[in-house]
Amino acid sequence: MQNPGGFVISLDFELHWGVRDHRSVDQYRENLLGVRLAVPAILELFERYGIHATWATVGFLFFANLEDLKAALPDELPAYREASLDPYAMLSEVGENEEEDPFHFAPTLIRKILACQGQEVATHTLSHFYTRAPGPTLESFRADLRSAKLAANRYGITIKSIVFPRNQISRHHLRICAQEGLIAYRGTEADPWIEKGNGIIGRAMRFADSYLELSGNGRATPRLDEQYPIVDVSGSRFLRPWNARLKMLEGLRLRRICASMDAAARKSKTFHLWWHPHNFGVHLAENIATLTRIAEHYSNLKRETGWSSLTMAEVAENVLRAEKPHCMA
Repeated sequence: MQNPGGFVISLDFELHWGVRDHRSVDQYRENLLGVRLAVPAILELFERYGIHATWATVGFLFFANLEDLKAALPDELPAYREASLDPYAMLSEVGENEEEDPFHFAPTLIRKILACQGQEVATHTLSHFYTRAPGPTLESFRADLRSAKLAANRYGITIKSIVFPRNQISRHHLRICAQEGLIAYRGTEADPWIEKGNGIIGRAMRFADSYLELSGNGRATPRLDEQYPIVDVSGSRFLRPWNARLKMLEGLRLRRICASMDAAARKSKTFHLWWHPHNFGVHLAENIATLTRIAEHYSNLKRETGWSSLTMAEVAENVLRAEKPHCMA
């Protein structure tokens, strides 16, 4: 089967819900408020270069106010053994609406995403659900996912793709996703060996891999799961944010990404870049400059090779379409 993928970008759109277990609003305020400028800037760039992207959005962000959010909570909540992981325990600290609390609501930003051509709004679960944390049941995950789909439906969105928070993927949860009608998920890095390292050494290796080719070029072929009708659109590289202390290495980082894109495009493979909007919340100009260089490189590759930009759902639909004749044979 010809590779049905291309250049894939996904963004984990979570605001404070994604970092609340280890950073307070005050500790991360500048990055979180910066998302209000980062999202329109990213969208403008995507529109200029014809880039399709998947915005995996925490379901809580869809709500206009706290009253509506509380009214839409799942019937079964996750019972985390570690209290710091429970987002429901902090609802008493959340403001009334987006104007009062721009850290936990984002309907205006979601509407901006929907207004931009080629953008997919996917799910990052309703509550930034941790599938590997002790305590929550599979049924509480199903309830969370169903509530996330209902929140998206308020905007006319049919959820097709999921990015698991902290990339915590399990076979049991994939089965539920497929049963609930999702067709795509972001698997872990296309070159997985470096992802398995834990502790300081593992983090150091992943950091170095952003600048040097330690784990390979990250190109991949999206694959239909052997048991469930859901496609693994594996991540290739996390786009690390610009760092003033590392600006001398920016050339290495950009060359690493562009070389990986070259390898994928010329072999008709997929390269999947991902990050969080809050990574662009500070040093926005520098981060947009880097993203512009990447977008220009994609544009050149598209012109030279026909390599296309696709959302995760578009990749999955291509895979499922290609597999259908084989299933019927």
